[in-house]
Amino acid sequence: MAKLIYSMITSLDGYAEAAEGGLGTGADDEEVHTFVNDLFRPVGTYLYGRRMYETMVFWETAHTAPDAPPHILQYARDWQAAEKVVYSTTLESVTSAKTRIERTFDPDAVRLLKAEAEADLTVDGPTLAAQAIAAGLVDEYHLFTTTSVVGGGKRFFPDGVRLDLDLVEERAFASGLVYTYYRTR
Repeated sequence: MAKLIYSMITSLDGYAEAAEGGLGTGADDEEVHTFVNDLFRPVGTYLYGRRMYETMVFWETAHTAPDAPPHILQYARDWQAAEKVVYSTTLESVTSAKTRIERTFDPDAVRLLKAEAEADLTVDGPTLAAQAIAAGLVDEYHLFTTTSVVGGGKRFFPDGVRLDLDLVEERAFASGLVYTYYRTR
């Protein structure tokens, strides 16, 4: 059975999306990006909400930029190779290959997807991830924590859900970003 992984950049105070401005620095660092590339290269399917898909679809054409560095080209190739499922009631069509739209997030359908998948899946975006977490579907959490406190926004972990996790790995980068990897008990 494949694992469902939730991973995002988060502020020091736990927000995956800031109410105002960005989450801080460090994620755009080449060392961090290369680490992310290597970590998520085996992923076979990305589960997105509409807003996250609209952000990530950049990778469908990122390889065409004439001055794109190797770590950007590699991530674009990896992203393009994976399947994408976009959960949206408003998105009319997709602009990337290997992508389909689902109108509702069905936990049983995601359980079946995990059971049948040959490679791991990710759930991306705090709103969609909150649904997967509440349904008990997430197996691993990978946080990339910046050094900024943003004071508000959408939290990485949803309110009202208790999780007991085991720390598996941690790494600090020269940019100040800290990576932590947790597994559900």
